[in-house]
Amino acid sequence: MAKTIVVKQIGSPIRRPAKQRQTLIGLGLNKMHKTRELEDTPSVRGMVSSIPHLVEIVEERG
Repeated sequence: MAKTIVVKQIGSPIRRPAKQRQTLIGLGLNKMHKTRELEDTPSVRGMVSSIPHLVEIVEERG
């Protein structure tokens, strides 16, 4: 089974640069406190690390 991480949006994209908003959309997040289970790949980790003030990793599975 592939490793996965659960990512939760903790910050609002209002008054943020467009690049940060697009990163949230790329992760599948668009509303506060929404969670997504994503594959644990370097690209997903890079997206999460580029906006640490807007998302947090809740859980790592696998």
